[in-house]
Amino acid sequence: IRVWGVYRVFIMLSLRFKRLLVVIKQTAYEEYSQLKLRGQAPKALRWKRLESRYESHKTCVTNLLSILRHHNVDFACINRVELDRQHLSGVDLVVAVGGDGTVLSAAHFLDHGTIPLLGINSDPTSEDDKSVKKKSDERRSHGALCMCTAQDMDTALPPVLYGDGHIETRTRIQTVVKSTFAETRLVPALNDMLIANPSPAAVSRFRMGWLQKANQSQHSQIPDTQIPNCEIYGTVTRFSGIPYSVTNSINVWSSGMWVSTATGSSAAMAAAGGKHMNTSSRDLQYLIREHMIENHPSTKQELADFNNKIVGSEEQLTLRWNSQKGRIFIDGSHLSHNLELGDEILINAKAPPLSLFTRDAAL
Repeated sequence: IRVWGVYRVFIMLSLRFKRLLVVIKQTAYEEYSQLKLRGQAPKALRWKRLESRYESHKTCVTNLLSILRHHNVDFACINRVELDRQHLSGVDLVVAVGGDGTVLSAAHFLDHGTIPLLGINSDPTSEDDKSVKKKSDERRSHGALCMCTAQDMDTALPPVLYGDGHIETRTRIQTVVKSTFAETRLVPALNDMLIANPSPAAVSRFRMGWLQKANQSQHSQIPDTQIPNCEIYGTVTRFSGIPYSVTNSINVWSSGMWVSTATGSSAAMAAAGGKHMNTSSRDLQYLIREHMIENHPSTKQELADFNNKIVGSEEQLTLRWNSQKGRIFIDGSHLSHNLELGDEILINAKAPPLSLFTRDAAL
């Protein structure tokens, strides 16, 4: 029986999630306040605006904790920048309070995919603030990965605590980097990865192809586009001791490459000209940025068409990094992995998927 009140009091129902970890965003106001104490804060900061957004965020956190106490939920709080895997012990639900960046940061620690994640947009952008022609830019986090906002969490959160709510399984990117002496598996990416030279003005050089286990037919699972001046050559590489043949490879000079999941296809990938994908898709997508294509009539258009492709859920991309330095940015700028000349990269959709609470309608 449900008795509806301010917090939707549930009677004779047991909690589905009994131990929550609340991951709280560190606001710009808090970060700049620390810089101000050291005399390093920019002079142009609008302190009143930053403080107003900080107060909105703090009010959301306070109200959230009141809801959890009202329903006798056991919880712990941790600042986003202090989150570590040790904080996940015994937790059956992670709640990220902030925006999409906080959701992405929390998701990086849920690399086994066994703990669901719920995002709350603590300071959503109003419709009026979305205008790009205003004198000042008042836009905040879009909140595409958040199930609810500070305005509606009092009605949206309690059903989840008792086993209701809409949960989706989201594909993530698995990436392995093989250097001279080590092989590193990166954290799963929920949105996207940018593989590029650390300097945006420098050329990113790499050789790109598809991987197949060495004992498979070289012509299976290859994209149907026949790439000119590409060869199915005899190079064999290994990841985790498994031999692979590299097929349909091309040399690329560009500004780097985006790789996204279906979840991230509406973010940077879409802004760069990529395809919007259904969030339930298990495929990936890549887009080569500003590909420097040789002006040869037999190859120019065909290679241009190859710049943006869907990567099937069973396909595997590989890159050999041919610039002196490189970097893989995972779900934004906060988390990255450095590359050196000769590093090899394996990319596929085989990372453990993430269970993410969303609004009832597809994002």
